[in-house]
Amino acid sequence: MSFESLDDVYADYELLEPDDRYRLLIDLGRALEPMPDALKTDATLVRGCSAAVWVYPVPQPDGRLHFLADSNAAITKGIVALILLAVQDRPATEIAEFDIEAALAPFALRSQLSSNRTQGIPNMIALIRETAQRLAA
Repeated sequence: MSFESLDDVYADYELLEPDDRYRLLIDLGRALEPMPDALKTDATLVRGCSAAVWVYPVPQPDGRLHFLADSNAAITKGIVALILLAVQDRPATEIAEFDIEAALAPFALRSQLSSNRTQGIPNMIALIRETAQRLAA
């Protein structure tokens, strides 16, 4: 399963029952580019998530940002994959200004998932945005 954009995922997601939405998120997580274990350190750990989540930015020579990410929980890893679909390989300046929350809003994750699963989303988004702002400067 390969999706090019959040819109592609949402086209499938909105047609699914809640259990199938979980499966879609899990499949998205499984499709994430593997993150080397050596990068899963305290420095790349996202704070405030109930599951362990690691995000590692890889600045590209052309000013774009590529992220490697992983989680030790399948649903959380799917949420990470969803967030990355919104920003992956975009210019740092664009990511810094992009409204990630608005892009994710149609998925209504807070009403679909437990608060445990969604509590770290703002922290993941903040980390991605701060990284982009730092690299865009």
